[in-house]
Amino acid sequence: MARLERLLDRPKRVSALITSGALITAIALADWKTTPYLSIGFLYLLPIIIAAGFLPRPALVALGALCAVLSETFSGLDPSGRVSRLIFETLALAGCALFVSELLRNRRLSLEMQQRLRALVETSPAAIVTIDRCGLIDLANQAAIEMLVPSGTCLIGQPIGTFVPELQNASSADGAMQFRASMRCQVHRSNSESFIGEVWFSSYKERDVAKLAAIIADVSEDQRAAPPAASTEIGHTDRASLNRRQVAVLRLVLGGFTNNEIASRLEMTSSAVKNTMQQLFSKAGAHNRSQMVRIALERYRDLL
Repeated sequence: MARLERLLDRPKRVSALITSGALITAIALADWKTTPYLSIGFLYLLPIIIAAGFLPRPALVALGALCAVLSETFSGLDPSGRVSRLIFETLALAGCALFVSELLRNRRLSLEMQQRLRALVETSPAAIVTIDRCGLIDLANQAAIEMLVPSGTCLIGQPIGTFVPELQNASSADGAMQFRASMRCQVHRSNSESFIGEVWFSSYKERDVAKLAAIIADVSEDQRAAPPAASTEIGHTDRASLNRRQVAVLRLVLGGFTNNEIASRLEMTSSAVKNTMQQLFSKAGAHNRSQMVRIALERYRDLL
């Protein structure tokens, strides 16, 4: 399947269409030479499948009709049934082309979503890991590596139960059940240290395989200064208000953008972005971006 995806990759569009056209020409010539001894019109399926990854639907229908006409022209069969055969061949070839086109389209969409998820994880300032159904870490960004394995060893492939035991059971839950949840629990580092962590996790599917994505934040420093339990819930009355610019900047911070990228997207100067970030840190009581992300998810989720 991976080789087929590489063959039908978008940058190879021109070479694939040239190959498809050459195959159609070769099959038509061979069919003409073998008339009326042998009909090889079924071979038109191969160039149609190759072209299905690149041509729009109307063009695929037209290509199917063209191949049907060529197949019928050199078939050497009874001319009395030519119209009905031509209709059925067109339906068969065009239907096959549309079916393959839809399969490839869905596959490409799935790959694009996976690439976007990977980019989001890798660029986010928050510690993010994805976990497969066996409880093994499938993907981890730099923030997660710095938090869980200070020694810098590889985090991919290690069981999540070693670091967050509570997530082990969640990762093996029934794949048909979709859920989102959060919890505060003990998180362990590879050097035997532990801290109080806030964990937001949710299930999702990748190629129909159930997986888990989790954001982990260190809240051990905030534990002593935390307000009473009744006020730790997301209460809009206890949070500092944000203006429109601060909300816009905070959205991009959660997206993993740097200050320069935020300035470019919002058409602001770098100094204005830095000032806005300082205002956000002051209002949220955060000391770094990771804390800012956690507080934003807790208090300003409705705005973001």
